[in-house]
Amino acid sequence: MYYFAAYLVKLILSLFGRIKTYQKENLPKTGGYIIACTHTGWVDILWLGVSVLPTKIFYMAKKELFQTRFLKWLMGKLHAFPVDRENPGPSTIKIPRKLLKQDKVVGIFPSGTRTSEEAPLKRGAVTIAAYSKVPIVPVAYAGPNNFKELFKRKKPKIIFGEPINLSENHPKKEAMEIMMDELNTELHRLQKELQN
Repeated sequence: MYYFAAYLVKLILSLFGRIKTYQKENLPKTGGYIIACTHTGWVDILWLGVSVLPTKIFYMAKKELFQTRFLKWLMGKLHAFPVDRENPGPSTIKIPRKLLKQDKVVGIFPSGTRTSEEAPLKRGAVTIAAYSKVPIVPVAYAGPNNFKELFKRKKPKIIFGEPINLSENHPKKEAMEIMMDELNTELHRLQKELQN
């Protein structure tokens, strides 16, 4: 179901213009890792999934997307799992840690919500990476965010940064702060690089 949906989405999106992908070689070849991508609309989720095929991304998604039986079924087939952003519980970390242990790729949008502003990053990606001992790959997207912009044939671009690992030279709490700063800085840098 995932591959069928992903390649169908790729075909449909390609009708509006092909995506330009930069530095895909930065994606780790082995082991689980987290992809932390900028988030400005719903189209970036689709292009991100398409750009890493045949690798599957297991998306962390807000629980509101799982409220109806159909959506719950669909999100499950698309390898998304729910998270309560208002009251994150133990499962917020438990599910992605289990996936990463199985060498899967977990997709997180650290701004937490769709925004064109420089929203402060949520700590989930760093917390999960630190406790799972996996790298975070920062990713930036620029392009159409909705149907209107798709029809305007706004060119989509996506860029993959170098993996960020938790420092082993500092206490865990301090290392997580450093990782957070590195992720924030790198996402802004990649975003600017796409705009040039």
